[in-house]
Amino acid sequence: RDERGEETWIVPEMIDAYTNLHKTGYAHSVECWNDGRLVGGLYGIALGKVFFGESMFSIVPNSSKFALLYLVDFLKNNGYHLIDCQMTTQHLLSFGAREISGKDFQNLLDLHIKSITPEMAP
Repeated sequence: RDERGEETWIVPEMIDAYTNLHKTGYAHSVECWNDGRLVGGLYGIALGKVFFGESMFSIVPNSSKFALLYLVDFLKNNGYHLIDCQMTTQHLLSFGAREISGKDFQNLLDLHIKSITPEMAP
């Protein structure tokens, strides 16, 4: 359970895993802060020129949308070609996300992941 008593899959083992992935340059977050308080954001893993989104959250309305807009701009400016959103939602579709077949997804991964050495700037 999280600090609000709600069920969460973000258990200590996941926190440790993502902390280690961040330290090694693979996991990244985009955060929205208001008066020193984290109010929204997203995080995921970067491999090659693909960003694999893991989770988004928003305490203040629309804060995760601002984080996503920033991420898209950053990735475009740094030569990334694909964001894996994992799930289709109306929220993501409103930003231009679209579903592709598993075969097309694999082809894109083959094309845009030439190395698994961390590339994304901090």
